[in-house]
Amino acid sequence: MNITTETFFRPEEVAREQVNLPAPLFNRCVLILNRSTTKNVFVPVRSMQYQAVIDADEIIFVDNQGYAVQDGKGGRLIILAWQMPMHHSRDSLNEPVPIEVVYYVHEDHDIHRRLIGEFPKALDPFEERLKENENAAQKATILPFQH
Repeated sequence: MNITTETFFRPEEVAREQVNLPAPLFNRCVLILNRSTTKNVFVPVRSMQYQAVIDADEIIFVDNQGYAVQDGKGGRLIILAWQMPMHHSRDSLNEPVPIEVVYYVHEDHDIHRRLIGEFPKALDPFEERLKENENAAQKATILPFQH
């Protein structure tokens, strides 16, 4: 199996807020991650030119145009993260899941609201491609970033 590795930088946190993620979206992310052969799942959100990376503790969102180099390593900057354990216990699969939205570049609630609408749409074609090519594997490395 050929594994692609990408590097992402986590800037200092600008703001944080607690919100609820809709249950159907959370459930889809858990299923996609459980079907993956690696610990990371990369989902392009083409309508926003973002990339989402799902792992066991969070979903990070990076701007495909935002590239940085630090200590000789290059990678994309994390704009926003939805922090939540994918093994979150709930009384019902229909319950919304409490998460923390962490803003890294600037506190932009509009980006978060757009992602709530656009990310599920991005999962549709991704899930179709996943069914066709289950051998594609990717790995994420996340490093701290100082300005």
